[in-house]
Amino acid sequence: MRAPPRLYALVAAAVLSVAGTALVPATASAASGPATTASAASAPAVTVPNAAPPKLRASGNKLVDENGATRRLLGVNRSGGEFMCVQGRGIFDGPVDDASIKAIADWKVNAVRIPLNEECWLGLSHIDAAYGGANYIAAVKALVARLEARGITPIVELHWSHGRYTGGDSHCADTEYATCQKPMPDAQYTPAFWTSVAQTFKGDQAVVFDLFNEPFPDRATSDLTAAWKCWRDGGSCPGIDFQVAGMQTLLNAIRATGARNLVLIPGVAYSNDLRQWLTYRPNDPAGNLAAAWHTYNFNTCSSESCFDEQLAPVIAQVPFVAGEIGENTCSHGYVDRVMAWLDARGASYLGWTWNTWDCSSGPSLISDYNGTPTNFGVGLRDHLKGLQ
Repeated sequence: MRAPPRLYALVAAAVLSVAGTALVPATASAASGPATTASAASAPAVTVPNAAPPKLRASGNKLVDENGATRRLLGVNRSGGEFMCVQGRGIFDGPVDDASIKAIADWKVNAVRIPLNEECWLGLSHIDAAYGGANYIAAVKALVARLEARGITPIVELHWSHGRYTGGDSHCADTEYATCQKPMPDAQYTPAFWTSVAQTFKGDQAVVFDLFNEPFPDRATSDLTAAWKCWRDGGSCPGIDFQVAGMQTLLNAIRATGARNLVLIPGVAYSNDLRQWLTYRPNDPAGNLAAAWHTYNFNTCSSESCFDEQLAPVIAQVPFVAGEIGENTCSHGYVDRVMAWLDARGASYLGWTWNTWDCSSGPSLISDYNGTPTNFGVGLRDHLKGLQ
């Protein structure tokens, strides 16, 4: 089933969305601007209390580090970079200084996923220059550096992209701008985005690339085979108004830069359906891919029987990362079950989201940036601490 609609805070008007990801509530706090550190008077210097994060690679169905030791990505999402800039309100939603990163690390987190906006990264003309282009890139690089200083793996991910879409599950049919989720990446800008991101981070293999947040080409057509072909190959896809860049094209753009970083590849149905992932997975000359899955209590595949049927075959062959787990109950019964199932199979997972939104209107892990958990977040926090 589709996710229930939630309200995004947009500059011109509110836009209803039915995406699988927990969305930004209308009361999301504004960032203070492009600066990514606290003032000198209030912020301590960035410290290095942990070892550097590992240089991850796929080995069979596991992630391993440079020494061959098995690793898992266990952490949170840090939303804001996908929407603040395009709304002209800043770059990140809330603080991303060292104190705020320490609060994340205190939950025994070892990975943070950073949603991005391709128009802001590329500095397109309609983006406020204070929040786009060089300023945006510098802010993302600074956040990546702070995470790594705490021994945390940064996962940079394309969340919002360009292209007018008017088909099924359209979230902002009135504009081509990257102000909402689109069913697939666009051929016009997304390859350039990933070329630039890969060039920026190819010298740092501790950085993980997550190709595209939640593809849903299956909402644009009833032909599931055509949807998966669109997912991999792009081009003119049924029901999608713009030229699509498929997963193979984006992976090629990354590898053409010489970057060998680990790349996460999502499924369809807002990353909740991976049944054809093994059939259509892109060819990677670097051999460094993992499957990415998202799950919420309101998704179609949200039971252990579905996990056993649809996910277990994928987990048996490739590394598996649940890039978003969450629920809209302001509790943690569902994610407790998901984490137990993934733990038993050595898979990775990250909670949505480390933002101070009302957990009754979307899965928000914290009530303040000191790391005080919501009734939902306490489940993830206590579980991660219990794994140590």
